[in-house]
Amino acid sequence: MSNPREDHIKLLLKRIPEQPGVYQYFDKDGQIIYVGKAKNLHRRVNSYFNKDHQSSKTRQLVTHIADIRYVVVESEQDAFLLENNLIKQYQPHYNILLKDGKSYPSICITREPYPRIFKTRTINKKSGEYYGPFSFSNTVDMVLELIHKLYPIRTCNMPISPDSIEKKKVRVCLKYHLHNCCGICELKPGSEHYKEWIDQARKLIKGDAHEIGKQLEQEMSMKSAELKFEEAADIKRKIEMLEQFKSKTIITNSSAKDVDVFGYDEQDDRVYISMLHVHKGSIVRGQTIEYRRKMEEEKEELLAMGMMELRERLESTTQDVIVPFIPDVFDDSLHVYIALSGDRKKLLDLAMQNVRQYKLDRLKQEDKLNPEQRGVRILTELQQMIALPTLPRWIDCFDNSNIQGENAVAGCVVYRMAKPSKSDYKRFEIKTVAGADDYASMREVVRRRYQHLIDEGAQMPDLIIADGGIGQMHAIREAVEDQLGLSIPIAGLKKNDKHRTQTLLFGFPPVEIGMPVTSEVFRLLTNIQDEVHRFAITYHKKKRSKAQIHSQLDDLQGVGEVTKHKILTHFGSVKRAGMASKEEMIELLGKSRGSAVYEQLQAKISL
Repeated sequence: MSNPREDHIKLLLKRIPEQPGVYQYFDKDGQIIYVGKAKNLHRRVNSYFNKDHQSSKTRQLVTHIADIRYVVVESEQDAFLLENNLIKQYQPHYNILLKDGKSYPSICITREPYPRIFKTRTINKKSGEYYGPFSFSNTVDMVLELIHKLYPIRTCNMPISPDSIEKKKVRVCLKYHLHNCCGICELKPGSEHYKEWIDQARKLIKGDAHEIGKQLEQEMSMKSAELKFEEAADIKRKIEMLEQFKSKTIITNSSAKDVDVFGYDEQDDRVYISMLHVHKGSIVRGQTIEYRRKMEEEKEELLAMGMMELRERLESTTQDVIVPFIPDVFDDSLHVYIALSGDRKKLLDLAMQNVRQYKLDRLKQEDKLNPEQRGVRILTELQQMIALPTLPRWIDCFDNSNIQGENAVAGCVVYRMAKPSKSDYKRFEIKTVAGADDYASMREVVRRRYQHLIDEGAQMPDLIIADGGIGQMHAIREAVEDQLGLSIPIAGLKKNDKHRTQTLLFGFPPVEIGMPVTSEVFRLLTNIQDEVHRFAITYHKKKRSKAQIHSQLDDLQGVGEVTKHKILTHFGSVKRAGMASKEEMIELLGKSRGSAVYEQLQAKISL
């Protein structure tokens, strides 16, 4: 029996032309659920229905498609622009989701007769002109600090106008007396330069520090020629402040072209793209956006969308663009560079540092709101790394400790949701193994650990980790699978020459799985390895210490710790206690216990 939906789709697929354009998928209710672009509409749209997709989201999308529409355009660039506009307009369910992060600070110059300049995260273009946003808040603070050091413009919120000044409605405040304000509210001498100061501050905000420096040098030369040395010295001080500021903010040569620099990073289904706008060598604007993948979008496609979004937000028209890799579509008028060295590479590294820091901040913020989420994220990465059947919510890790077989012990640390569960830690004295047989000791401990859980009918861990390498893994496997008949994934941790965690071992035969030392999984496994070693060695030291302080008094019947302490405190040593008379011992411990201890000590001495 034919399916009306499938028949309709097949008919549409035959009609779609082999031209660039944008396609739209609709569900049975007529709602747009996905928008995509293609160099070849026919080939791209047919691919959704002619092959099996690995992504469950893509398979789910295909089952909901009830109708298809398309728009043919002249070029791939036109398709990209149209796709972007349609996604913004309709926000289809299966398209990537743009998530705005925190609002970045901007600098506002108010539209007042005597403007103020300050940092803000709220934009109201009726009340002032805005510059930014700036991805680094400390950059804004540095710019504003320099402006207020160079130019004594007002910082108060008083409604100052020529009328209010004329009617003497306002008076100078402490800022004026501290020489931090020109006293514009009373038109004090020097305040006639207010408009000029605002114009110069505007240039500084735009990144024209080099030009301002030249102007100041010219003014200093003029004052010196006029023998106004105090004023010249004041201008020199301003030049020094400006140079200090430039040394902190200028990244490239001051004559460099304007350029947009993009950084890219991702985590699971999240994609982070940052943009830094560099003007005359200084970063004057920047922002980072976050996308959520909904389908199988490639990073080249996502970078292209992020570039368009950020350039539009920051109103950038510069033609030079630095990227970490080539996006799939970009304006032909752009000069796109992948920086490998020099100033461009420094800028790219800064953009990458910026986007990674943003990602880290977002993850930390989410971890604070939902502490368990971090554990799930790390354990999911571990699960995917070694293809575990379930999330390793419960991890056991074992380690042995002995010196030439003496005082042999073992420890088991337990991690739940990537955090140590110290109340579940277990200590073991080796009972059935003679001498320093590490593997036999491991088999004994593991067998005892899980036989106890079997007897209690308790749940088993999701993963067992051996602190040692392949040998310990095999010993654990023999105990778990061969002796107890259990099926629990087993991993090992291989150490380097410096006895530090190096690689993860998994499978039989074990295979080495490398991990970036900066990854959260590596830090978790290192922490587990350090913790089990600490736990086992601490127990071993305690047992060894106890053995070392064992004395003849420990072998006497009726002598506990309290009595032992009493005897040693009174006589000073076991030897002196053995030399004491019966009367002295009875006086110290009482008739019955004193007599018994005296007779046992005499019997030992006679031996």
